[in-house]
Amino acid sequence: MSDEPFLELVERTLLAIEDALDAAGLEVETSRSGHVLQIEFDDGSRIVINGQEAMRELWVAARAGGFHFRREAGQWMDSRGAGELFACLSRWVSAQGGEAVRLSAR
Repeated sequence: MSDEPFLELVERTLLAIEDALDAAGLEVETSRSGHVLQIEFDDGSRIVINGQEAMRELWVAARAGGFHFRREAGQWMDSRGAGELFACLSRWVSAQGGEAVRLSAR
């Protein structure tokens, strides 16, 4: 995948994450800078999702640790077996936000 399609995919994914957070009705603040999305919780903790163009990955930093997601069979999958991006984000957002949520890509 060349740079442009990858960056478009990252943009669509970050927008889908923002939409999923809005749909869940969570009290979080989000901010964007390029291909970096930060989710800030009431306690000041954050989850940061960053498109890594050179590696063709999405990197996620959360209290649970650092994770690298690669595109496999139309999904973002963790390179170390933690699972699909939105399922993982659901767990991490629930843990950091103190409220059970299920995020999905529409």
